Amino acid sequence: MSAVNITNVAVLDNPAAFLNPFQFEISYECLTPLKDDLEWKLIYVGSAEDETYDQLLESVLVGPVNVGNYRFVLQADPPDPSKIREEDIIGVTVLLLTCSYLGQEFIRVGYYVNNDYDDEQLREEPPPKVLIDRVQRNILADKPRVTKFPINFHPENNEQGEQAPSSPDRATEINANGEEPPAVPV
Repeated sequence: MSAVNITNVAVLDNPAAFLNPFQFEISYECLTPLKDDLEWKLIYVGSAEDETYDQLLESVLVGPVNVGNYRFVLQADPPDPSKIREEDIIGVTVLLLTCSYLGQEFIRVGYYVNNDYDDEQLREEPPPKVLIDRVQRNILADKPRVTKFPINFHPENNEQGEQAPSSPDRATEINANGEEPPAVPV
């Protein structure tokens, strides 16, 4: 059983210009007091083929957290387009919202993001160089992919002194049968 349940994630200001900040209203419930902070991160996947293009847009610490319901708005600057390959700016990519406790990721919410021009003519006849101020992003907010990882929220209670299981990186979200875990609504 998790000590923290994410009850809702609402994507605000969507669709929006590519260069606008991201905004997420996050609601969660804490079922047991936590001595340390929760770490929330927002990561923009700059290339499906190369993780080095990923950009950490924001990382915030919230806590310590007592039992109760919480809600806050996470705002993050947009990705730096100069750190994304030109051919990867227009099209579909992924945005990852994660939450960790004591360095252990326990939830990851992934959203597909479609980046395209805000003008029909530019979509039909793209310019040779991307006009970033004309690019609009649309986060597919109604179809998030949620992955939950079991972690030890209270390692001080672990009598054997074992390490809590660590979460896999984004490339290993596959179960033993070679399938991705099922999506869970947020």
